[in-house]
Amino acid sequence: MTPSRLAKFQDTLARRQLDLTIITDQVNKAQNIAALLRTCDAVGIHRAHAVTPAEGYRDYSGTARGSQQWVSVDQYDQIDTALLAAKQQNMQLVAAHFSATAVDFRGLDYTKPTALILGAEMAGVSPRAVAAADHHVVIPMLGMVHSFNVSVAAAVILLEAQRQRELAGMYAQPQLAGDDYADTLFRWCHPAIADYCHRYGLQYPAMDENADVPNLSQWYSQARAGTVERRTFA
Repeated sequence: MTPSRLAKFQDTLARRQLDLTIITDQVNKAQNIAALLRTCDAVGIHRAHAVTPAEGYRDYSGTARGSQQWVSVDQYDQIDTALLAAKQQNMQLVAAHFSATAVDFRGLDYTKPTALILGAEMAGVSPRAVAAADHHVVIPMLGMVHSFNVSVAAAVILLEAQRQRELAGMYAQPQLAGDDYADTLFRWCHPAIADYCHRYGLQYPAMDENADVPNLSQWYSQARAGTVERRTFA
């Protein structure tokens, strides 16, 4: 691990926003999921929420899975469960949805804890999510087309959230700490070891001040011998 790369990881984690997220409501195209997660990473979202489509994800390739390296994704079978998870964190639910009460997306205060709900490509936000949302927002369109692709719409709205939060100094106030910070830093620094630990239910090995794992071969020997502390991952 080079010092510059470690510093990049640490600086990025210091800007992660725990109270800004997205909820994908059965978005089923892998390329859209990948683009959404790249945008989440770009604006500092730490964790996203995804409701699995009834028919599964289309073409869920390594590209989509690889995007999860930088943004954690919690999966749900039902939209109600995802909405409840956001509400339990006192987040305002903002649905990208055209309705009689919808407002210009720039009119909301995104410095508040916010979960942006994004619907499937054809069906849009589900009726249950529409009903549960605190706000409906739209992006004004001045041309012949009536809407953006879901990943483009998300980028437009989330960049406004980033702008507001930067002006409020929120990216200068680290939110990620404790075990969540340490675990995330380890996964970023040592993805292969982290995958091994997840596969076999093992506690991550300790890192030194340079984010290296001392005596790694010895740790692997202990892991194979069954003497490494066990751990259950969510």
